[in-house]
Amino acid sequence: MRIGNITVEGFAALAPMAGVSDRAMREICVRFGAAFCVGELTSAKAVVLGDDKSKSLLKSIGGRIWAPQLFGSDPQIMARAAEKALDYSPSFIDINMGCPAPKVSASGGGCALMRNIPLAEKIIKAVVDAVNIPVTVKFRTGWDGEHINAPDLAKAAENAGAAAVTVHGRTREQMYAPPVDIKTIAAVKAAVKIPVIANGDINCGAAAEKMYEKTGCDFVSVGRAARGNPFVFSEINAYLSGKTYTPPTLKERLEICLEQIDKMRKYKDEYIAILEARKHLAWYITRLSGAAALRRRACTVKSNEDIKAVIQKALELNPDM
Repeated sequence: MRIGNITVEGFAALAPMAGVSDRAMREICVRFGAAFCVGELTSAKAVVLGDDKSKSLLKSIGGRIWAPQLFGSDPQIMARAAEKALDYSPSFIDINMGCPAPKVSASGGGCALMRNIPLAEKIIKAVVDAVNIPVTVKFRTGWDGEHINAPDLAKAAENAGAAAVTVHGRTREQMYAPPVDIKTIAAVKAAVKIPVIANGDINCGAAAEKMYEKTGCDFVSVGRAARGNPFVFSEINAYLSGKTYTPPTLKERLEICLEQIDKMRKYKDEYIAILEARKHLAWYITRLSGAAALRRRACTVKSNEDIKAVIQKALELNPDM
C-alpha cells in the first residue's frame, strides 16, 4: 500500500488509542511487526497554544513510519497545528473525525464532523494545503444507525486531497460495541480510489484475513487487541504470509512488558509513568491463573519494584506457560 509517496509494507498498523498508544507502546509494536503507527489523539488548539503535554504526544519513534493524530473543528487552527507537527518529522498527518468521546464531539471535533461533511472537507483541504507530507483521515461508519455516511465523507476526503482514509466499522452511537459493519467499510472502498484502511475487532490473523476478503480494504489497523499484546502483529504477519507463528512464553511476554514500562519511565515523568503503567501491566497479565488478584495488585503499584513483584508473582502462579 502507498500513502501518498510512502510505501507501506506488511499487513497491519497500530491504531491510535488516546491514553494508551504512547511512544513506548508504539516502539514496542513496531518492533513486533506493526507496519506503521498513529499517535494518540492530540488537540490542534492545544498544539497551537504550545501546550507541553500536547507537544509530547507528537514525539517521533525515530526512523519509522508514523503519524500524529490531530483533532479540532477550525480549519485554520488544524492547519497551523499540522504545520507545527512537522517539527517532529512525521511521515504523514492523520486527522481524527471518529472519536466518540463527548468532550471531543461536544466541541465540534471527532465524530461530530461526520454530521457536517462540508466543514470536514474544509478542514482536510486546509491541512493538505498547509503541509508537504501526506494527510489521512480516520472516521466511523456514521453518527448512528440512521445516519451511515462514511462513503460520503470518504469521497469528500478524497476530493480535499487526502492520501488515504481509515474506517472504524462502528457508529458513534455504538462506541466499541459489536458488531463491526463490514458492508459499510466495503462501500467506502468502492466509493474512492485512495487506499482504505479498515479498523475494528481485528485481533488475530484470521480476523485480519476476513477483513481483507470481505471489504477489499488496502490495509488493516489494530487497536485494543494490541493492549498488552504487541505480539498480535507478529501473529497477523505470519498468518497472512503462510508462515508458522510461535507465540512467546509467559516469561518472554512479561520481559517485554517490563521493557515497555522502562521506556515509559524514560520518556515521561516517573510518577506519571508508573500510574499509566498500571493499566498496561494489567493487560499483559490478563487470562492467567490468578489474574483477578494480579490485576488488583497491578492497579495499585507505586514503584518499579512493585511492578516487578507483580510480574514475579504471575510467573510463580503460571510456571508452565
